[in-house]
Amino acid sequence: MLFFSFFKTLINHTVTVELKNDIRIYGTLRSVDQYLNIKLDNIDIVNLDQYPHLSSVKNMFIRGSVVRYVVLPQAEVDTTLLEDATRREAANQANKA
Repeated sequence: MLFFSFFKTLINHTVTVELKNDIRIYGTLRSVDQYLNIKLDNIDIVNLDQYPHLSSVKNMFIRGSVVRYVVLPQAEVDTTLLEDATRREAANQANKA
C-alpha cells in the first residue's frame, strides 16, 4: 500500500511511464488504483517514430502489470517523507511476523 499511497500524491502531475514493450508515454497522471493501474491524460509518446499508430491517442489506461518504470518529477518527490514511510512500513511488517 506504500506505493499506492505515494502515487496518489502525484495525481495531476506530469510523469513518464515506460512499458515493458519499450513504449515511453509522457502525460498527466489522473488516477491510480491499488493494482497500480494508471490513467494518463494529455499524453505524448516519447518514441513516436517507432509507434506512429499511437499518434492520435490522447488518453490512456495502463494496466499495472505492463509498467516497467515510472519517471517522476524530482521536485514533487519528498524523499524524507518517503524514507520515513518506508521505515514505518518495514517496522509494521516486522511486528506482524
